[in-house]
Amino acid sequence: MPSPYSLPLHALRLAGKCALPLILWFSAGELARWVVLYIATEISHGSWWQARLVATLVLVTMVILISMTVVTGMFLSLREVLWETRARRQDGQEDERFWVSLNRVAPAFAVIYLAWELYYRDAGDFLAMDKFHNLDDNFYTPILNNIANGTDEKATYGLGLVGLDWRVSLGAMVVTFGLRMLFSNLVEKGSGKYAGVAAAFAEFSFVFCGLNAIFTFTELRGDWTQHRAVVSSATEAWKHAQETVPGWKAFWDWVGAVWPHVIDALVVPLTWLAIAVLVFGASVDDTRRAVRGTRLERGMDKLEGSHDITQRAVDRVVGGWRDRWVPVVNAFRITFRGGMALFGFMCLLYVGVHIGVEYLDRGVRTLIGSDIEFMWLVLGKPVTFVGNLLTTCLSYCVLAAAFDIAATRARLRGEDITA
Repeated sequence: MPSPYSLPLHALRLAGKCALPLILWFSAGELARWVVLYIATEISHGSWWQARLVATLVLVTMVILISMTVVTGMFLSLREVLWETRARRQDGQEDERFWVSLNRVAPAFAVIYLAWELYYRDAGDFLAMDKFHNLDDNFYTPILNNIANGTDEKATYGLGLVGLDWRVSLGAMVVTFGLRMLFSNLVEKGSGKYAGVAAAFAEFSFVFCGLNAIFTFTELRGDWTQHRAVVSSATEAWKHAQETVPGWKAFWDWVGAVWPHVIDALVVPLTWLAIAVLVFGASVDDTRRAVRGTRLERGMDKLEGSHDITQRAVDRVVGGWRDRWVPVVNAFRITFRGGMALFGFMCLLYVGVHIGVEYLDRGVRTLIGSDIEFMWLVLGKPVTFVGNLLTTCLSYCVLAAAFDIAATRARLRGEDITA
């Protein structure tokens, strides 16, 4: 039975065996993302601006689908050399084809990606590229022309994701919501070859249009929400508690300082492990599995028995909490099958990889130096690319190795890790 402490060696073994496909997948994904982001930043400025912004949102959604495809491909490459995969093949189970896996993973991937706001990286890349290519033409030039000519030309730099008129956003929301419902029903029925990918695309588009509408509407209404009675009452109650309850402010200041580190060290690794587990064939979005063996499961049984509430209805009740935390809890339960030491070691290695590559990046930049003017305009991208490549590949190897060890230990005990 593999030991949890063999995790680093197993991760290195996976990295060595899958180095070439991992590098190829990552490189192809970065190239595809760059091309689509470049096109998006170029078409987000000019005449027929609102129509251009709709196309920009579509392209940014395509960028996220590219990321989803690359993540799936990298984990499927790692799946080929897992102990668990070899055991399944010996039992006569056939491997899923790539497009079958991608179609199966896409809906749950979209939920996790949106619930944890992982799209911030894609939006940041879009804004960074927009700044690099269009800052002069679409920001400084309009301002200078307005000053010189007394015109009122609008600067469009930085508005590619939030400049859509709220009425256009609402119309796009109606369309994408209809597509979302259509493809979601196809996924539930198990029909449609690419229904899962289409459902993910509609999900992303619907959320982005909604965020755009909310942003624009908030801009129009100013600080209206700050004067709502409920908000004002809650704010005043919070201030009163800070002034009267001993240690209240100090406690919440401590929570505010510690919580981001808890998220980075524990929740983020589990979130990505949940995505890896999805690709490897297990389910992580089942609320019942997350509460199995606890009093909450018995409570769900009573609800379903006495009021004839289906599992889907119970899942809808917990709403956003379910989307965000159920995959994390299920990923924790799967990792815990390999022992608490495996869970702790996985989080330690995941964080260690990120910190180690950051220090390596700093060391490389220090060694290269910056004596030559504008040198980093040429060298900055390659160094960043190599750093991201190392971080991504090694992190995924750690996650795959953790799953493999947990699944193997559970199988040798006669348990099914997917159950």
